Amino acid sequence: MVNIRNILNLYNYFDSIIITDDEGIIQYYANMRTDIFDLKRNDIIGSSILDIHPYLTEETSSIMRVLKDGKPIYDQVEYLTTKHGQEMTNLYSTLPIIDNGKIIGAIDLARCIEENERQNIVLAANNNEENIGLYNIDDIITKSESMKEVKSKIIKVANTDSPVLIYGETGTGKELVAQALHTYSYRNKSRFIAQNCAAIPHNMLESILFGSVKGSYTGAENRKGLFEVANGGTLFLDEVNSMDLNMQSKLLRAIENKNIIRIGGTEPIPVDVRIIATLNEPPLECIENNKLREDLFFRLTVVQIDVPPLRERVPDILYLTEYFISMYNQKMNKNVEGITDEVRNIFLNYNWPGNVRELKNVIEGAFNIIGSRYIKLKDLPPYLVESVQKYMIEFEIEEENVSLYEKVERYEKQLLIETLNSTTTFAEAADKLKISKQSLDYKLKKYNLK
Repeated sequence: MVNIRNILNLYNYFDSIIITDDEGIIQYYANMRTDIFDLKRNDIIGSSILDIHPYLTEETSSIMRVLKDGKPIYDQVEYLTTKHGQEMTNLYSTLPIIDNGKIIGAIDLARCIEENERQNIVLAANNNEENIGLYNIDDIITKSESMKEVKSKIIKVANTDSPVLIYGETGTGKELVAQALHTYSYRNKSRFIAQNCAAIPHNMLESILFGSVKGSYTGAENRKGLFEVANGGTLFLDEVNSMDLNMQSKLLRAIENKNIIRIGGTEPIPVDVRIIATLNEPPLECIENNKLREDLFFRLTVVQIDVPPLRERVPDILYLTEYFISMYNQKMNKNVEGITDEVRNIFLNYNWPGNVRELKNVIEGAFNIIGSRYIKLKDLPPYLVESVQKYMIEFEIEEENVSLYEKVERYEKQLLIETLNSTTTFAEAADKLKISKQSLDYKLKKYNLK
């Protein structure tokens, strides 16, 4: 459990301390920068963190994310606007408060970064001049045909300068694909700069991307934006659909003209960057719901890469499970050999809404509490087991009202899944099922298992 007494002794270092309960309701607040923030303790105690900062959502609030997954967040950069309209950069860490294995709250510790420190902090957060630690195409671990097609497309388009739009659900590995595009390209000696558009308030995104001229607004200094920082390399804009439509038009203009104008400036600055953007919602839905400009979509989708969800990559479920077990054996100095048949059945029947990231987190969580050489049901998160059990009960009830043909199809699909996960090649799977490779290919496409 977080030692609150020790945390509160850090007043001299942090400018803001917030403690919430397990629902994000503020229980404690200390503010050492009343010259900047006008939040008063009595006004916010008992309020939700999302009400205090209305531009935040459950997905973008570090407190809400920590309450959800229990994982601490360290030394992250965020951007705020003060009561005087001044832009500020915060460096913050958010930690879960855990009691007897249960998350009972979170604590957020923030320090304001002054303007003279700001550029260095932003660049440090994004700096990858030598691309140390970036993923490459060999880091895309897969047995599924759909992901092999993604890898093939990366190789084909990596050395062009065309914009790329990557669509995929949360947790499918969109940034992995983006980094692989960069490291496989001729730009790999230059910077890969990543920015999550959802993590920055709308009124600050323009200065972050395009930079500013001294005096253009309160506290503004001559500062490069991320377009200039990424010059010669790749600019990765994650969740571009979270950007407001006005800002999207400015982004489109920068991509079309291959130059930017800093806020308060008049002279265009040429930039040579490759744009890679992502969407976590279907593109046409984003357009229909006014989350994405149609003209920006057409400009970005010169190349489109769709990353399939894990539930459509059935061969990868157990393959990635083995990979993550091997990875955490090395990281945590353990000797886990695999999963039990019960866990295997759960994994194959679960929908994996959080995709590969969720599978990785489930394996990591099991490693923290495992007491044997095999991951068992008791090592899995209760929500996962309950979800599958609920599905199986509903499936059994539904079975009473389905036709023989539907029952045969369900059995055939399950048999295909089990065979794919017990063999290493399609030829071996076809041989085990005693059917031709052409028949196997047809059935895999029919059940969306390829």
